[in-house]
Amino acid sequence: MNFPLYIAKRYIRSNSKNNAINIINRIASMGIIVGAMALFVVLSVFSGLKVFSLSFSNDIDPDLKISSTLGKSFFVTPEQETEIRKIEGVAAYSKIIEERVLFTFDNKQEVTYLKGVDNNYSKVNNVNKILYNGQWLEDNTYQVVVGFGFVQKLSLGLLDFNKHLEVLVPKAGKGNIESAEEAFNSSEIFPIGIYAINEDLDSKYVFANLSLAQELLEYKSNQVSGIELKEKPNSDEAAIIEKLNSIFKGKVTVKNRAQLNESLYKMLNTENIAVYLIFTLVIIVALFNLIGALIMMILDKKGNLKTLFNLGTEIKNLRKIFLLQGTLLSLFGGLIGLAIGIIIVLLQQHFEWIMITPTLAYPVVFSLENVLIVMGTIVSLGFIASLIASSRVSEKLLE
Repeated sequence: MNFPLYIAKRYIRSNSKNNAINIINRIASMGIIVGAMALFVVLSVFSGLKVFSLSFSNDIDPDLKISSTLGKSFFVTPEQETEIRKIEGVAAYSKIIEERVLFTFDNKQEVTYLKGVDNNYSKVNNVNKILYNGQWLEDNTYQVVVGFGFVQKLSLGLLDFNKHLEVLVPKAGKGNIESAEEAFNSSEIFPIGIYAINEDLDSKYVFANLSLAQELLEYKSNQVSGIELKEKPNSDEAAIIEKLNSIFKGKVTVKNRAQLNESLYKMLNTENIAVYLIFTLVIIVALFNLIGALIMMILDKKGNLKTLFNLGTEIKNLRKIFLLQGTLLSLFGGLIGLAIGIIIVLLQQHFEWIMITPTLAYPVVFSLENVLIVMGTIVSLGFIASLIASSRVSEKLLE
């Protein structure tokens, strides 16, 4: 039998004759329970907000994107496309061209990205999910799909044949320019659809056919600025990236979704860490109650400890009694608080009690990672607090 553990469990179950010590123990236990519950709920809320924030960019960003290491564009041979199709784990791919250009409509101007896409783009990204009005592009046409913010800025309408939307792309070359016709490649385009994601992305792109973008930029038929890929479920992303680098002989850069939104991911992760540290500090303050409760218990059990010491129990084993008692209190309090927190999170997910707007519930995500973080934090800090309190047991105290 583990003697210190046996005594520690007896001390946890039994009440002291001193009612003040019992009250202090209950306060310490409540502090641990509330701290564990609050930390789990807050981490679940920020996990939900992270998923919610990323859902907007995920609607328009691919799983993987290939771009040129040198310059704005690169060439794709039929052999390379065949090799891409053979890669295990690639569900679909789409060739694209992105270039910042000028759009004019009814004496209004707007500079944004023209994104030329081929007919496989709808297989890589779910265009039906973002399409707010109208329809998606047809092949080999001068049709475009514009963002809701772009429409508002230019007061644009769909299928407006009285006023024409025009795109102007600077021509490459050197020398003096005598007229606008010499400076720009231009074309009249016809909006047939409006997409809506969020305020920032609704003005970022104007989608057009890849052939139109190549014509305006004077690109060759196999010249693109990027290739977007969709992965199959449970595919090996690292193996796909390695194969793509092998196909293009290291002349391209392959980025996943997190790398495409690196600044957004960093911001969300930094916020998550900051909130975790703040609530950990609150738990540390609450654990001062545990230190106080254990010290009061040591003083209350001083006579018993002296008897055990005289019977031959070593000081380190006497200290271990209160170290185990405090750690067990932290463990049980953490489990109870975690159970309450899990119930709150699951109820919010199912019943959507707390709303941000009348139609949008506060997002929360139940995550096993958060469970492990909370329990690891509570037990670790509880062990340190118990270690500090148990160090008060000494021969001098028992004299």
